[in-house]
Parts: sequence; structure tokens; C-alpha cells
Amino acid sequence: MTLEVEAPAPPELEFVDPNEYEDATIAGNPDDIDYRREELQAFLEEGAWEESFEEWRADTDLEEDEFRIATDLELFSKFDFFWDDFADRVGYHAPGIPEDWREREYHPELDSWGTVSGINAELTEFGQLVCVRLKEHYIDWEASYEPPEDLPDFD
Repeated sequence: MTLEVEAPAPPELEFVDPNEYEDATIAGNPDDIDYRREELQAFLEEGAWEESFEEWRADTDLEEDEFRIATDLELFSKFDFFWDDFADRVGYHAPGIPEDWREREYHPELDSWGTVSGINAELTEFGQLVCVRLKEHYIDWEASYEPPEDLPDFD
């Protein structure tokens, strides 16, 4: 089932220490790490975002009304992508609807935990697709992390 909607604009990547997210941990001193957000932003704008969206919307389980909730809440604009040199990967933080959505009257059309968890899960899936597309089709650099020489040999 294909979701018949337009791709939202890619997010504007800003400096955030990924270690501030509950779902990401990056090794090293944040002041010394190059998260390469400028390059990633350019790749998103050059097509990685829209290509990933097209792939995602072809397989997503979101209905149009759930997608509309996500866009009303501007969740797609709250994604963050960053280079994790230590792991040689693109890391990401997917936005989501908070657990206290009901108390905060977060959106008038939110009516169940099933809807909330479905939206959050699909946003996470989309973020992963973007990361894979960036790494496989756009990034041409290698990780520069060099492990210390004194690491034990586990062979």
C-alpha cells in the first residue's frame, strides 16, 4: 500500500550534541567531533531525503490521517542526522510523539496509543532508510577514527 502524499521538506540540521538524545551515544569529546552536518544537509537537499521518502512511502503502514498528524506536528522537520566517525555510519535521531501526549492535548486527532506508537515507529523506520541511503549512495568519505595501539588482541 503506497501512501499518496508529497514529501515534506528535509530538516535543517543544526548543532546538537547527539549524546543529549536518549537514543544515541557517540564516543569522544563533542567539542572535537565533526558531525559533518553541513555535508549531510547538502546530500539531503540533493535528493537523499526525497529518494528515501519515496522508498518509505511505498511500504509504510501509516494512513494519510496519521501522516497528516505527523506533518501537523512538524515531526519531519525535527529529524537530526550526524556522522558517527567511531562507528563509520550516519547516526540519527527520530522525533516522536511524547508519552504524555494525552495530558498535553498534543494533537486533536490523536486518540490512541496505537496511533502514537505507529507514527513513532514509522518515523524511526524512515530515519533508518535515510541513513542507509546517505551511507550507500552519497557518502564517499571513510571514517578517520583510529583505535589506540594498546587495545588487546581478541583473536
